[in-house]
Amino acid sequence: MTTDRERIIEERKRLRSEYRELFDTVSSLLFRHDPIEINFETNTDEYEPEVGTILPRLRDCASEADVVRVVHEEFMRWFGEDSVGSAEQYAEISAEIWRLWLRFQQEAEQDVHGNTH
Repeated sequence: MTTDRERIIEERKRLRSEYRELFDTVSSLLFRHDPIEINFETNTDEYEPEVGTILPRLRDCASEADVVRVVHEEFMRWFGEDSVGSAEQYAEISAEIWRLWLRFQQEAEQDVHGNTH
């Protein structure tokens, strides 16, 4: 029988495979900004669960404002409304995620068409 920990590890592997370096880049970005103040310098993987739920939702985003909504919703889901603050507090983080997402999509499109980046 698979444990919850094993399922989580497998899901992260799958997400890393699907999103390649975007997963680690967004995780590092969240750790750097540390919106929930859980950065203790040694726990660099602390925001990986949130990255795992944010990235799949980016497919439905058409703008930076959509990313703000998604990031804020996911942080509320993971940490609760009292810990998260307003959506506006996630604007800078979301702008960076949006730029990374657009670059990721562009690179994926180039890969599909056999172009190099």
